[in-house]
Amino acid sequence: MIAGDARDDRFINRELSWLDFNARVLELAEDASLPLLERVKFCAIFSSNLDEFFQVRVAALHDQVAAGVSSRGPDGRTPGQQLLAIADRVGNLVRRQDDLASAMLLPSLATAGIRILAWDDLDGDHAKQLSEWFDARVFPVLTPLAVDPAHPFPYISNLSLNLAVAVRDPETGERRFARVKVPESLPRLVALADGDGWVRLEEIIAAKLETLFVGMEIVEHRPFRVTRNADLSLEEDEADDLLAAVEMELRRRRFGRAVRLEIDERMSVDLVQLLLEELDLDAEDVSFHRAPLDLTGFFQLLGIDRPDLKDQPWPPITPPRLAEAAENGRSIFSVIRERDVLVHHPYESFADSVEELIRQASTDPRVLTIKVTLYRTSPDSPIARSLIHAAERRKQVVALVELKARFDEEANITWAKRLEQAGVHVMYGLVGLKTHAKCVLIVREEEDGLRRYVHVGTGNYNSSTARLYEDLGLMSADPDLGDDLAALFNHLTGYSREHTYDRLLDAPRNLRPRLVELIANEGAHGAAGLVVCKVNALADPELVEAMYDASGKGARIQLIARGICCLRPGVPGMSDHVEVRSILGRFLEHSRIYRFANGNGTGRPAYFIGSADLMPRNLDRRVEILVSVEDPAQRARLDQVLAASWADDAPGWELEPTGRWRRRRPPVAASSQEYLYSSVRPQVGRTHERG
Repeated sequence: MIAGDARDDRFINRELSWLDFNARVLELAEDASLPLLERVKFCAIFSSNLDEFFQVRVAALHDQVAAGVSSRGPDGRTPGQQLLAIADRVGNLVRRQDDLASAMLLPSLATAGIRILAWDDLDGDHAKQLSEWFDARVFPVLTPLAVDPAHPFPYISNLSLNLAVAVRDPETGERRFARVKVPESLPRLVALADGDGWVRLEEIIAAKLETLFVGMEIVEHRPFRVTRNADLSLEEDEADDLLAAVEMELRRRRFGRAVRLEIDERMSVDLVQLLLEELDLDAEDVSFHRAPLDLTGFFQLLGIDRPDLKDQPWPPITPPRLAEAAENGRSIFSVIRERDVLVHHPYESFADSVEELIRQASTDPRVLTIKVTLYRTSPDSPIARSLIHAAERRKQVVALVELKARFDEEANITWAKRLEQAGVHVMYGLVGLKTHAKCVLIVREEEDGLRRYVHVGTGNYNSSTARLYEDLGLMSADPDLGDDLAALFNHLTGYSREHTYDRLLDAPRNLRPRLVELIANEGAHGAAGLVVCKVNALADPELVEAMYDASGKGARIQLIARGICCLRPGVPGMSDHVEVRSILGRFLEHSRIYRFANGNGTGRPAYFIGSADLMPRNLDRRVEILVSVEDPAQRARLDQVLAASWADDAPGWELEPTGRWRRRRPPVAASSQEYLYSSVRPQVGRTHERG
């Protein structure tokens, strides 16, 4: 406990909770019951997650320390104390990952015939092959950068892999430092011609350094990697042209302050000290590795055709009602008009539902208008192509593109320009707020007048992530919901005042107070009260306190939080009736579902799905929406998802009162994801059992 703050035992630190989430990812990589290449994938995801964490969260804490901020967060820690705690936790996690990669994954891969070789392991023929390849493909693009009085220390770009090289002039005895950047345009793992293995690119370059430093003695060479602050610092209200402002900030991003140095543990003290001084870093910012640096390179191995080392494929199905309509030549609009459609990705096909809805809208002569929010798009987006096609057919098309979607800014700028060139009305949202809501509005002329069709989802309109992220989407022709979406788009694109919605909760206006009210209502029902939430993260202090209060009155709180959870469950007198679980698996759990057993005093439960997590940024600094789900059949499907996630025999993790996560391993169990896939494909039984 940190002295002087009464709330530190009520609120788990946000950053440390995120590191706990990444530790759960690493635990999957350590799980010998999973197929080998799936473990390799989770190991790579762990590294990728950590990169983003340092670029954004750790960088922000460094900025606070530099600005002299010493105020304590809800858990009682100052920014400086958080950085020290993060450094300690990350050090332990990195050591675990190094042990995993070196002692388990790489030997297991070699046993399976996937050998990643060191240069010294190569026979003469292989060494000759790679030497010739180096001369032809690598040497021409390398630029050794020396450091001496005439050459300042070179700029080290964010997340680049480099070799720190110490050379000595044999005639003068003078010793110098040089940096060689490992080209990002070449594959990290270079395949041997006979398929007998791979060699890391940095190993090949290190073996050929004498060709770069002719006549010099190579004293030492070690790999290193730098992580920089990559968050945008954009003052929108000072930017006359948001598009130009974001493009300028993206150019500046590569020059962000260094926040982490990853190095080979064998690097000499002199080289380490030189890098720390030149990068303006402290010893706490260094991460020492004995495994290869940047294990995101493992992603390359996932392209190997070894189905025996991967999960059994789960091809998505077309939702039955949509499949039947397509077979009978009926439009998707006729299906939605009959009754709402709830789709569950990736078990059910995103392409055959959401993308097909927008594709048909783009070609249907009766469709007059298409409006959509785009937060993250895929590089070759079928939805964006459909919007362009619709605009070319003289339909009114509006795309609200979020230029500030972190790490997708460049892709969104590219699509924004292409859409504008095609005649789409492109908007960039509201000043000071990110538009994170996921919704589509289609206006269609029908025999009885204009009808609105809508889609509201929990995930992005992104074909790539829709195959990997678990998400929900509601397609509806409900007039009240159509009115709500029309008012929302008018507010986002014009100057209308905010609307009083019938079926939407919206941030930053009324989502927070309505959630607090709904939680309090469950508390008022005592032991009959029940809140079930499935979210990516819970980090908002006010919502945490609302749940503590409801628990204190006897209501049960069941939280399924994939990532961050700052609430401490099961603490006597504070959160006796709160339970928290986490699910990780082959798909990224991404949907947000909110169920309140006593609803709004109507005597029936209230169900919501949408884009918002329970975090201050979602509730206060983003445009978010939750949509109420009213159809009994769709409510039953949401109950099925929640029940599968909460089942006693479902593997996962449980958060203990101490703040530690404990893995749940029922003796005979199928994952909730396995169960839900089986539920949409009744003819497919459980594919395999995992304990």
